[in-house]
Order: sequence, then structure tokens, then C-alpha cells
Amino acid sequence: MLITSKDAQDIVNGVHGDPFAVLGMHQREGRLIACAFHPHADQIAIVDATSGRNVASLDPVPDAPGLFCGPTGRRKKRFDYRLRLQRADASWTSDDPYRFGPVLGELDEHLIGEGAHRRLWEVLGAHLMIHEGVEGTHFAVWAPNASRVSVVGNFNGWDGRCNPMRRRGQTGVWEIFIPDIGEGEAYKYDLLDRHRRLLPQKADPLGFGAEHPPRTASVVRRLNGHDWSDKSWMSRREGLQRIDQPISIYEVHLGSWRRVPEDGGRPLSYAEHAQQLVSYAKRMGFTHIELMPISEFPFDGSWGYQPVGLFAPTIRHGTLEDFRAFVEACHDADLGLILDWVPGHFPEDAHGLGNFDGSALYEHADRREGFHPDWNTLVYNYGRREVANYLIANAIYWLCEHHIDGLRVDAVASMLYRDYSRKDGEWVPNVLGGRENLEAIAFLQRMNEAVYAEMPGIMTVAEESTAFPGVSAPTDIGGLGFGFKWNMGWMNDTLSYMAADPIHRKYHHHKMTFGLHYAFSENFVLPLSHDEVVHGKGSILSRMPGSDAQKFANLRAYYGFMWGHPGKKLLFMGNELAQGTEWNHDSSIDWHLLDHVWHRGVQTLIRDLNALYAESPALYQLDCKSEGFEWVEETAGDESILAWLRHGSGDAAPMLVVSNFTPVERRDRRIGVPETGRWIERLNTDSEHYGGQGGGNLGGVTSQQVAASGRAHSISITLPPLSTLFFQLDRSER
Repeated sequence: MLITSKDAQDIVNGVHGDPFAVLGMHQREGRLIACAFHPHADQIAIVDATSGRNVASLDPVPDAPGLFCGPTGRRKKRFDYRLRLQRADASWTSDDPYRFGPVLGELDEHLIGEGAHRRLWEVLGAHLMIHEGVEGTHFAVWAPNASRVSVVGNFNGWDGRCNPMRRRGQTGVWEIFIPDIGEGEAYKYDLLDRHRRLLPQKADPLGFGAEHPPRTASVVRRLNGHDWSDKSWMSRREGLQRIDQPISIYEVHLGSWRRVPEDGGRPLSYAEHAQQLVSYAKRMGFTHIELMPISEFPFDGSWGYQPVGLFAPTIRHGTLEDFRAFVEACHDADLGLILDWVPGHFPEDAHGLGNFDGSALYEHADRREGFHPDWNTLVYNYGRREVANYLIANAIYWLCEHHIDGLRVDAVASMLYRDYSRKDGEWVPNVLGGRENLEAIAFLQRMNEAVYAEMPGIMTVAEESTAFPGVSAPTDIGGLGFGFKWNMGWMNDTLSYMAADPIHRKYHHHKMTFGLHYAFSENFVLPLSHDEVVHGKGSILSRMPGSDAQKFANLRAYYGFMWGHPGKKLLFMGNELAQGTEWNHDSSIDWHLLDHVWHRGVQTLIRDLNALYAESPALYQLDCKSEGFEWVEETAGDESILAWLRHGSGDAAPMLVVSNFTPVERRDRRIGVPETGRWIERLNTDSEHYGGQGGGNLGGVTSQQVAASGRAHSISITLPPLSTLFFQLDRSER
């Protein structure tokens, strides 16, 4: 017999676990025979691939529709062949996927099995290649508990019986090379669980492209061959992203930064963002753009924080190549690009990672560990080496393949604690009986070690809202290894203070000073992010008290306070326009507000704050060290006045920052200074250029030998109502 009845039925029914043992060319009883399964063919012949001549016709297998087997007419030596198929009056020729050998090597298998393949995307996923002289696509996926995995697409009618894959040893990886499949082809994986039950068809966990939602298939995209033009930026990047450099980040949601009303209100493409967003961020003086998640996600309302395609730039704005061109545009403008990265959880969408091979593969089986109640999402099983490897490889992928300059890691606090947002009895303690997620901690440490080793000069930033120690400390001393941490405490305290009526602020003075007690315990970024302008919180402007004019003055003074405070800066889009309403992801930010002088003034202020920040070493060089900060007036709570000095390294001129958070002008207010001389008023948030009243100090003041603030010398200044002023010692005359 050329094929057993069981093998024939299993192939036809799409349940055979080892299709390469049946299909293709094999030795049987001293003869070279071939078998092929094509449910839409009436006849199949074997064609010599070299000569193009028919070698043999295959016979239909009884009671197995679509399955054909027969001798090739040759006895031993295998040869390259193609299949000639016929149905009714149509005939076509194609290569047989079952005549090709494996693509994955033993080293790849070993590294995958060990959870140590840092270039996992180079072997799993869909890769265009020439294999054994034939063009096509190699597919590989990890599904250790599946009994059969197939690739499906338009090329086989989405029929899971047609292209079942080869299982590779004990790694749980399945692979197949399918000829003639090119870029842009949509595909999914069709799986049977260990009990041969059919699962929902799955998108590729390492797919490099995806269909436009609501469609959910992966799309074949070419990774190699891009000729990067950003060598100059990449060679300088490491020196621009250190803790002693000015870093001012513009956080952007690509879907709503700007839309095109003439075209149905559609979002801008990557190409349009490369022109408009990049030039705007550059003109505004930001050093970095941070994108909310652009890994493919099914639901617009998640803003990307529930991704399904971790390796695919969302098709909403263009292709993978279009995204790379956007990255290059950022670098051409000397702007770094940071991506929000979401390794903390993933959605339960049927086409995603959940129950991927019929088992809790990527997530925990126990819902007390594997389900996140805040977001109705699944939690990765960080203790499983293959899962940790998958996520670490994904981080490296964005940095390596797309030249991304940094990753802002979302929801780190939810990863660090097993009881995060869970009630008693709804979480499982760690092996030591504690609440810390030891596996997640180890994963984050490994991730940071890996990305900094693989791509020197990048940065990682943790969104972490607790007092977990050492988030930005090196892993060799027990830290998590991040480059920076968002200062959520500073943000909550200061926004709470600013929301208070100025008459009551003296009772909350500590909220503006408390952050300095821990300001140098981590490498901090001060964030006014998208989270502060959603879910009923209103805009930043709307939280300011008083009349309309006072709201704007409060906001300007607050921004001045922020830029003068130790820590790198992050501002969400629209905040620089003093947007009056909450952010709406379905529409553009309110660019029309710039027709009003107060809104335009706030935008100008942010531009000038960024410029002052970048050109003043005292404001950034010692951002993360206590030597860079010195209180001058910490206890003037009754006046709601704060004054401090910022110092740089070496002979950098010190910067004096003074904030007045009452609507009362303070004339002839003495502020102690450390050095004698003229102190130039570098920036005043009450300037008419910013929509203020124009109160100030006529460009600067000269110190006098009059004691104030515990110092022998002082300056006498006018503090306009609700303002922040920057004074820098003029050393040009020395």
C-alpha cells in the first residue's frame, strides 16, 4: 500500500500530526512515490522542475477526496518536482511545500528550548526567503500543546487541512516553507489542541504586519533590505540620552494628534506624521517623541494598551516600511523616538495569545495569577522561560529592527505585585509567602540587561507608581535596571496643589516640596501624560482655579515650576495648547485654540522653556544628583513662594527659579543668592509674549550685600501674580 487508510483519513480530515511523513516524496517498498492533498483538484501530476515534463500522474486515493498518491516512475533518487493540478477546464502548476526540508537549525531549536533566543523574531514568524532555490515564505510558530498546526490564508481557502506544518522535536515549534507566497499575503494559524479539538484561528504572535482592524489576520512583511539613513544620529545617540543631558519628551497618540477633515477626519499616515509631527516637535524644542503603543491592537478605544500583534507596527497609519521612514524622519531632525511597550498584559481576543494552543501557554492557568481585573486582560506567565524570551526578544526587536531609541514600559507596578488591584483571596502569594511577583521582577531585570547589552545608547523608562526600591538602579546591586522612572508622586502632589484655591495653598505647601525628599532616589521623568487628561479628570487647564485669566496664569506658573524642577520632562500632546477639554482619541487635538492669544502664549512658553532648558546646563546636568539642587526659600508657605537654585557641573552658571503661586504681586521681595553680580531674568511666565500681564524685572537685577534667605547677599525682585521666574548669574563680565 502506498498509504494506510488511517493516514489517508487523518490527512483528509486535517488531524494528522506528522504530515511530512505522508505528503511529498517517499521511499515505499523500493519505489519512489509521491502523495499530495489538494481538496479542489480533480487530477494531479508530477512534473520535473528542471525540464517541465510530466513524470507521472497520481491516482485518487479511495474514500479520501482530494488526496492523490502514486509512483513517480523513478526508483531511488529524489528529484526536484512541481505539481500540475487540474480542475474542470482549469489547470495550474505549483511547488509542493512537502518536498522542502526544514529551515530551522539545531542551534535555533536549542536556544528556543532554553528560552535564550534573543533574536527570536529571526526564526519564528513569517519570513520571505529563497529556500532550496525557490522563492516563498517560511512560517514558524511555538505551539507545544497543539496536535496539529496549519497555515491558512486566501492561498488555500483558509482551509486548515491544506498546509499542516512540521513539528520540530521537543521545542514545541512548528514550521513550513510555502512557495510562491509573497509580501502582503494575509494569513493565520489553524490549530487543533491536544485532544484534536479545533481552536479559533490565531494571528501570528511574531507577525510583522496585520490587516486593518476589524480584520484580524497577520500579513507577510519583509524585514530585511531596508537601507537606513540615520547613521549620524545612531552614532551620537548614546551621548544624547544620558542622565546628564536635557530630555524633554512630547507624548503623542498618532490617531488623534492631527486629523484630515477634508478626508472624512482620518488620522495622519506615518508619512504625514514624518513631515508634520516631526517638524512641529522639533520647532517646539522637544528632544524626544514618545508614541503611545503602536504594536497592532484590535480596539481603538484601548489606545494601543491591549496589543495583539507585538511585532507589527499598526497598519492604521501605513506599512512597516512607512513606519521605518517615520523613524528616520525623527532621527534626521535629531529627535529620539520612544515607544510605549506593554509587556504587562494582553487582551482575550479570540485571535490573540490567550489559550493559544488550547492551553494557558502565554498566560497563567490560574485566573488569580493570569487575569487582570482592572483591564479584563490576561497576564503573561513571566516564570515560563519561553514567554519571558518572547517578550525580551520583542523589546530587542523594536530597538534593533526599527532603530527605536527607547521603551517606556507600561504599568510596571501591576507587574511587580501579585495583589495589585486584587482583593484578599483573589491572588496567589509568591513562593516566599509575599506579595512581590518574583518572576516579573526577574523578567524586568533580564529585559533591561538584554536591551542595554544588545543596543547601547538606548533608554528604558518605567511607569511605576509605588515606592518599589531601585527601579532605575543597576541590576547588579538588586535594582530593576531601568534608565529612568516616571515620578508619579510628584505629578499627583503638584496637580493636587495647583487645583487648590490660592487662598488655601499655604496649607498644602508641602505638596510642592515633598518631592525633593526623594527626587534623587531614582532617575526621574516628570510626567504630565495622557492619563491626566482622561476618565473625567478634565484637562490640565480645567483643573486650575480662578477666572479664565487666572487659570492660564496658574498653568503657566506650573509649567515654569515643572521645567525648573529636577527631572526630565514629559508633556502629552494638547497640554502645550492649554486645551480646555479632555483628550478625545476619536478627534484631533484642538489646534483652532491657537487663534486665541492665551492658548498661543502657552504654546510659546513651552517652546521657550524647552529652549532655556536645553541651553542651560544648570537645569539638566545634575538632574539626578542632589548636588544639582539647593533650596533658597522652602518654608515661605504663607506667601506660597518657592525659590531654589539649580547647579550644573564645573563652571556652569547657577539658575535661580522662583515661583509665586498666589494672585498677589510681591514687590521688592528679597531672595538670597549664592554669588554676587547681575542676575539676568531669563524667563518670566507672566510675560506678555505668553499672554501674561508683563510684570517683571526689566531684564535682570544686581545683587546687594543684604542678607536674605540665610545668605549674605540677595536680589530684590518683583514677583508677578501666579508666575515662575528664572534668573541666571551673568558671568560674562568676569
